[in-house]
Amino acid sequence: MNLVSIRVITDDVARLVGFYERVTGVRADWSTKDFAELRTASGTLAIGGTRTVGLFAPGSARPADNRSVIIEFRVDDVDAVHRRLTGFVTEFVREPTTMPWGNRALLFRDPDGNLVNLFTPVARVPAAEVAQKLPKLG
Repeated sequence: MNLVSIRVITDDVARLVGFYERVTGVRADWSTKDFAELRTASGTLAIGGTRTVGLFAPGSARPADNRSVIIEFRVDDVDAVHRRLTGFVTEFVREPTTMPWGNRALLFRDPDGNLVNLFTPVARVPAAEVAQKLPKLG
């Protein structure tokens, strides 16, 4: 089994595609005015309009309703990308920060409110050390 793509459903395909083209620097391949894909070397971000949902199962997906998925892209220099996106991205959730697992990460929301994480690996941290830094559950 291979993961092929992640699909985001939106009321405004052109707006969301334009946003991700600017964030990633990748040009979208359009199949119809209701569907486009941004292909990278390791995965594809598909963006579909609400009219496509009925082809799968009516009412099964709602645009701008995500609070559980983070769309992630690995970049060469997260700080440089942050500078480039300042003034374009309207909601930064977290400025570039080095995470306990060794990635330098930038978290923001796309125009539909989906979380986007851009990250650059900066250090290799042993799993046991990462586990010690995470909050205790229960």
